[in-house]
Amino acid sequence: MQRFTGYLDKQTKEERLQALSLMIKDGALGERKVTEEVNNHIHTKYSFSPYTPTMAVVMAYSAGLSTAGIMDHDSISGAEEFIKAGELVGMSTTIGIECRASVSSTELNGRRINNPDQNSVIYMALHGVPHTQIKKVSEFFAPYIEKRNERNKKMIENINKLFQPYGINIDFENDVVPLSEYKNGGSITERHLLYALANKVIDKYGKGKACADFFKNDMKLVLSQKLEEYLCDEENIHYAYDVLGLLKSDLISRIYIDATEECPDVRDVIAFSKQIGAISAYAYLGDVGDSVTGDKKAQKFEDDYIDLLFDTISGLGFDAVTYMPSRNTKQQLSKIMELCDKFNLFQISGEDINSSRQKFICEKLREPEFKHLCDSTWALIGHERAATKNLEDGMFSEKAKKNYPDIKSRVEYFKKLGLEK
Repeated sequence: MQRFTGYLDKQTKEERLQALSLMIKDGALGERKVTEEVNNHIHTKYSFSPYTPTMAVVMAYSAGLSTAGIMDHDSISGAEEFIKAGELVGMSTTIGIECRASVSSTELNGRRINNPDQNSVIYMALHGVPHTQIKKVSEFFAPYIEKRNERNKKMIENINKLFQPYGINIDFENDVVPLSEYKNGGSITERHLLYALANKVIDKYGKGKACADFFKNDMKLVLSQKLEEYLCDEENIHYAYDVLGLLKSDLISRIYIDATEECPDVRDVIAFSKQIGAISAYAYLGDVGDSVTGDKKAQKFEDDYIDLLFDTISGLGFDAVTYMPSRNTKQQLSKIMELCDKFNLFQISGEDINSSRQKFICEKLREPEFKHLCDSTWALIGHERAATKNLEDGMFSEKAKKNYPDIKSRVEYFKKLGLEK
């Protein structure tokens, strides 16, 4: 496999898929050891990730996932490559898109919800996008990508002011855009800006103690013992991503500008989701202690007003809640599952993959209380297949809700469709 891995990072999707075909022909993928684990929230380079869509599928395949789902910020442009790569390796896939939406017109206005950087704005996902609707999704989100870039450039100005005393300067077009798939329909996020900054700092100070000391002594950032060990290790292959995690956790507040025009009203996103036959999902974060992704500081989010949250998202017409079993405590997860049952909301497992240190496998899914998240993924696959053929046959169509009003019975029906060969 190592012989071909670099080719999965080639510049065009055609080259990447061709490389995967050669790997399969050569037997380089090796024997697949399939588990029951699933993941419906894998970011690619079309938002921010170490992985192209083809590479993400190969990583999921090699990890033993039974299914894999693409989930990029404001972009679905990697979906067709992801689907094709899944077909080549014989793995079922799902496609979706993640975005931020304003809830300022709801009872959640003014609250810190599931967005670490800003009040009154939520992260949400559209899962199970029918393949016939990919173009419409791209068209809907394209203006928001452009608005986001206007703000990105202003945040670059903030970064440059902050780092000017150290002779560090970032250029948006030359340093940030090449890190992205923007020219192919991808989005540029805060992580791109901070990754460009991480590279500049590493170029100046090198990997090792000098770099760690710069962040501690000059930038006055707090490094945990674990992170300081990572940054002092000159052989650390994840070095830039570890620096990025530090910057995202502790520096972002110094350069962040609130997102406004790039965040559609939550009602508009839900209405669009229903129009295209997708599944709208609120992304539960929960109060954070030790961040599993390494880029979130300890912070409180939805847990203090969780009942109001579910009243609100149910009233808005959300279809589902997506959450990461590895990120939350059993107490948090029990409460979320209880509320999903109470409000008849579909439950989706999504392990947020955007860093090279993260595992594609979520071992918590092996625990009996989370088995339903594997079942729901096959239901999601069944929905996507059915809705691609006919939007009126999707999981949240009026016909499906009439025939299977209880979400658990609907999951069983669509799971069977998903498992069909």
